[in-house]
Amino acid sequence: MRAFREAVEAGDADAMEDLLAEDVVFTSPVVFKPYAGKAITAAILRGVVRVFEDFRYVREINDPGGRDHALVFTARVGDREITGCDFLRLNEEGLIEDFMVMVRPLSGAHALAEAMGAQFDRIEKEAQTRSA
Repeated sequence: MRAFREAVEAGDADAMEDLLAEDVVFTSPVVFKPYAGKAITAAILRGVVRVFEDFRYVREINDPGGRDHALVFTARVGDREITGCDFLRLNEEGLIEDFMVMVRPLSGAHALAEAMGAQFDRIEKEAQTRSA
């Protein structure tokens, strides 16, 4: 999805949020239970922007029907290099309704879990502020 990729690459958190459906479901690579809702998903994405360094998309895979997209990325968390993929599914209005992230290697996933865990109080407060 070109618009989301451009928003992420520009670091434009508001544009990223604008592309999320109200009932979006976000599946983290490091947490068992998915997160439901635009406010928490947008707050998580802002947290990821703070945590990832040297982030860049390296490949884009699109469904010919236009609803499913995969964006392969590389980034660094501390001293760990990560390769990952954002899997996006769009609803009928063209907004992201399902957002699943996978990362590798395991040591990178552990570094990401630790860094995002340190951000989570802030993420929850941001989500509450946005949904109020």
